[in-house]
Amino acid sequence: MEIETITKRWGSSLGLIIPRAIVREERIQEGQKIRVNILSKKKTTGADIFGKLKFRKPIQVLLDETDKDFEPER
Repeated sequence: MEIETITKRWGSSLGLIIPRAIVREERIQEGQKIRVNILSKKKTTGADIFGKLKFRKPIQVLLDETDKDFEPER
């Protein structure tokens, strides 16, 4: 089972809160040993994406062409 949760500060450590529904479904007991896989999510920015993609035209030209498609009709 996979869940997403937020870490909380407990003294000088960090703890995880497992939602009640998951505790019931998985029958997790206090003091029970469980295994947790930690996958950090890196926030992606536009610069990260555009920095990795290769375009045949300069980015500004592509942006200008896109803007033309969204100009209001007169």
